[in-house]
Amino acid sequence: MQRRPVVIGTRGSALALWQAEHVAGYLRARYQDRQCVIKPIRTRGDVTREVALAEIGARGIFVKEIEAALLAGEVDLGVHSLKDLPSTVPVGLTLAAVSPREDPLDALITRHRCGLSELPPGARLGTSSPRRGAQLLARRPDCVIEGIRGNIDTRVRKALDGSYDGIVLAVAGLRRLGLEDHISEYIPLSVMLPAPGQGVIAVEARADDAEMLALTAGIDDIPTHLAARAERAFVRALGGGCTTPLGAYAAVHEDTIRLQGVVASPDGAVLLREKSLGSAADPEAVGAALARRLWEAGGKQMLEAIGDWEGQASE
Repeated sequence: MQRRPVVIGTRGSALALWQAEHVAGYLRARYQDRQCVIKPIRTRGDVTREVALAEIGARGIFVKEIEAALLAGEVDLGVHSLKDLPSTVPVGLTLAAVSPREDPLDALITRHRCGLSELPPGARLGTSSPRRGAQLLARRPDCVIEGIRGNIDTRVRKALDGSYDGIVLAVAGLRRLGLEDHISEYIPLSVMLPAPGQGVIAVEARADDAEMLALTAGIDDIPTHLAARAERAFVRALGGGCTTPLGAYAAVHEDTIRLQGVVASPDGAVLLREKSLGSAADPEAVGAALARRLWEAGGKQMLEAIGDWEGQASE
């Protein structure tokens, strides 16, 4: 008797569909008797394309509808970019598995075919990410940050046709869509820390669905999952909101996690960076320790000034 297909919910963008098919490929390769069906779902972030993400201000803008379908039993799994998934998942769901991490860096795309430091004075840079905008201004305060929305290929085109002097996008998305040749500079971690979870594909499941949890356990990349837990714990402990300019990157080396984090003022005038080192057996403790360091280094005052925080790091 043939088993029922695994229904995977995802956004309908080219990148989201690539990611869902990538997860389906993992499942098909490991469980050859299981079929997978991709079900595209429109999210609020897909519908409100003309509004800046910071103005919408809703956490989980690219995942809530998929999570609702998952809770309703309309899909078996939800596949997301992990950086889009809020650091706390809804009751009844769990982060069941993650993919091996693609390159976590951000990339500059510009028709000038140069690096960030060589862009002309007053260059107009397109990004809707407060994290990217603040770190760009910290390095190039003369630049003008302008919002940009649309699919990745649309934004790349705007960088090359002169609509902007440059744009910044995740290397992972560009690589997955075959657009890596347009990259002018891979921005190093010393200049720009990525969004927590950047480059990682997340698989959500119902917490009580033993069958799906067993299936996804077989495709979970453990080192990446440990790093992701540390990064997400950092966000939870610091209490930053969806418009807070913060970044984090964790790497696992044997039994140790090394975590870097940044919190910045929106104009990039103040940028706080700290590191935390701890046991891979307790990623959440590593994230919480980094949050406390940044909090005590001035992050508390910065987050209060931004007005987009939940004040947990002091506890």
